[in-house]
Amino acid sequence: MRAETFRGYRRPDGRVGVRNHVVILPVDDISNAAAEAVGRVIHGVLPLPHAYGRLQFGEDLELFFRTMIGTGANPNVAACVVIGIEPNWTRRIAEGIARTGKPVEAFWIEGHGDLRTIERASRAAQRFLQQASELVREPCHVRELYVSAKCGESDTTTGLASCPAVGEVFDHLDSLGATMSFGETSELTGAEEICASRAATPEVAQEFLRLFRAYNDFILSHGVDLLGSQPTEGNIRGGLTTIEEKALGNLQKIGRRCRFVGCLKPAESPRGPGLWFMDTSSAAAEAVTLWAASGAVVHLFPTGQGNTIGNPIVPVIKITGNPVTARNMSEHIDVDVSGLLQREYTLEEAGDRVWEMMIRVCDGRLTCAETLGHREFVLTRLYPSA
Repeated sequence: MRAETFRGYRRPDGRVGVRNHVVILPVDDISNAAAEAVGRVIHGVLPLPHAYGRLQFGEDLELFFRTMIGTGANPNVAACVVIGIEPNWTRRIAEGIARTGKPVEAFWIEGHGDLRTIERASRAAQRFLQQASELVREPCHVRELYVSAKCGESDTTTGLASCPAVGEVFDHLDSLGATMSFGETSELTGAEEICASRAATPEVAQEFLRLFRAYNDFILSHGVDLLGSQPTEGNIRGGLTTIEEKALGNLQKIGRRCRFVGCLKPAESPRGPGLWFMDTSSAAAEAVTLWAASGAVVHLFPTGQGNTIGNPIVPVIKITGNPVTARNMSEHIDVDVSGLLQREYTLEEAGDRVWEMMIRVCDGRLTCAETLGHREFVLTRLYPSA
């Protein structure tokens, strides 16, 4: 019997989180030092340094704001301190986060300097952290979850075991009315027509194909060969010699019955329950950062050869069907489903193992990535700087 409840944090906007972070969010690269200084003064807060936030424009700038606001707005975040060099962008991000009803304050360095800014931001962070420490988990239903999934360092076992096991979880989540998302546009090459056939409506199928073809046209316009990137050298060593082989295994993550109900831009939040396609890179840290910014609170990550990816605010659950990886990289693997390929249990039972771990993580259990300190926060960049 799969448990359908967990204990989570209900936020002012009604969404449910499974972690309770207080985030120090720098708006730009030159505010990283101040944000990290607050983290050294106030123990227990989470600074998120990154490389961007200056001289961006157009859709690249809009993606930046979606990512930054979405990160602070994620239900796994209890409160947020925003630090930037200039007031306008800093205010814009803080005001976007504040629309969720959670505590947020903004500070800018221009006209104040690092030392005054760090002091003021540290006082706000201390107050937020103490308030967050008094928040209590409460019973929640899995239909309130938003779960994302992507794979990484795939091999033949990924498409045969770990991705299908995640697909079992997605099928069950979908039947209960939860929200899910998948993506990795480049890694659907060769399976794009099959993927389109899994859309809920012809309109959604056409929108997916439009996004896929736009990506493919972009690659062709540069006259490049993706071999070595898609599939990667690790994929090839693991037996996935073509992108089509990789794509057909990748697609198993959406289960046998799910139909995706819409398409999302990078870091865009789903507009309702059900399964959604997000147009993402296949780079692990970038993609998980985008899903976290869209509001996902837990991420399922099938891997074959072994991947170390984590995220600062979203627990990443690593699943493998490769017994060698489960043995040699055991400190990174949360769920071993290699018994499926050894016919020790069924696909449904493999899905049960992933489901049980997901509930335990939602209840508070730390993932392997969390215990090892993997906090990869990587923004997606579309254009060069102005």
